[in-house]
Amino acid sequence: MDEAWGPDSPACGLLAAGGRLDVATLLAAYGNAIFPWYSEGQPILWWSTDPRMTLDVANFRLHRSLKQAVRRFRHSNECEIRFDTAFAQTIESCATHIRGSDAGGGGGTWIVPEMVAAYNALHRAGYAHSVESWRSGELVGGLYCVAIGRAVFGESMFSHQTDASKIALAALVCFCRANQIGLIDCQQNTGHLASMGAREMSRAVFQQHVNIQKDLPAPCWRFDNLYWNQLLPWAAP
Repeated sequence: MDEAWGPDSPACGLLAAGGRLDVATLLAAYGNAIFPWYSEGQPILWWSTDPRMTLDVANFRLHRSLKQAVRRFRHSNECEIRFDTAFAQTIESCATHIRGSDAGGGGGTWIVPEMVAAYNALHRAGYAHSVESWRSGELVGGLYCVAIGRAVFGESMFSHQTDASKIALAALVCFCRANQIGLIDCQQNTGHLASMGAREMSRAVFQQHVNIQKDLPAPCWRFDNLYWNQLLPWAAP
């Protein structure tokens, strides 16, 4: 799940260039722990980083300030988590967020129009999902991910308000815990993800995990407010 890494970084794991971004190709790639990552003007670049950054949902670290933010969000009548109600808006917001973060850097966003179209198609096929933070009827943050069976691959996140993307990630962790999903793929190491409990594992071990999880029955991708109990027991703000 990106924060500061991009296709021009010296990360280990570039496997191939070229190919297509159709649903079948993407499913085959993710099923083999491979993901596309490239910038405008480049061919499609296919990566499988080694080591692989993953978040064991049992070890998700809810720091004090985020715990307070999640508690306020949970108890507010104006706030809610939704799944898959605004996927196209979520991925476009992620692309805009990355573009804004890179202002002046010249790298642009890796969520190029072809990627947007490809993941929208993957969403329509039932394999890409958005986790959305809503406040007063407005989408204020979120993330999108790919899911095959019970293998979950985090992709990108955005915030229009403080902590809105982190709250969406916390909601995804709750969903995963409630549905016996042990890991969320984060692709590459960033300090932000490490601070929340993500850790590296070898590509070989991660591939073994994917091989098992991708063939398990997929959960129903919807959020129940009771899932918050996976992180925080019910209590007044």
